[in-house]
Amino acid sequence: MPNILARPLAVCLLASLATPAMAGPTLGLGSTSEGTGALDLGYDWTFDLSHYHPALDLRLGTGFILFEGDERSDNQAFYVRPALRYSWEHVFVEGGIGASGFVDTHIEDRDLGSAFQFEDRLALGVRMGGYGDLSVSITHYSNASIKEPNDGFELYGLNWRLAY
Repeated sequence: MPNILARPLAVCLLASLATPAMAGPTLGLGSTSEGTGALDLGYDWTFDLSHYHPALDLRLGTGFILFEGDERSDNQAFYVRPALRYSWEHVFVEGGIGASGFVDTHIEDRDLGSAFQFEDRLALGVRMGGYGDLSVSITHYSNASIKEPNDGFELYGLNWRLAY
């Protein structure tokens, strides 16, 4: 394994052994770049990384997304979504690369090429105390040309993590 990957991987593994600072169910409503509606139902854990940097957390989310459509064009995906979160007071930004598995390799008029897709995600949000977190996000899905065609797409979302 290249040395450049060894440290971040070790940090993630050690953080996963720690007790989560916050955990809770998540709900997201969104639309793809083609206008298809999506419902994201998940659960995530946040691990405190303040011993590395006072404003840094590791977030690990998992769940599934339901994409609307008729019997031929709807789709579902299961995801695992790690992200690093940087916070200022009540505002945060987070980004990460995760993985998802789609039930079908087609969504809208796009051919994903494979059921496996990478998720590149950026989010900007606000912590609302006892009400949880509210964020807006953009997620790009692509199989990184592992298999052609690779008609990736974006999902724009409004997300709420309930306080737990």
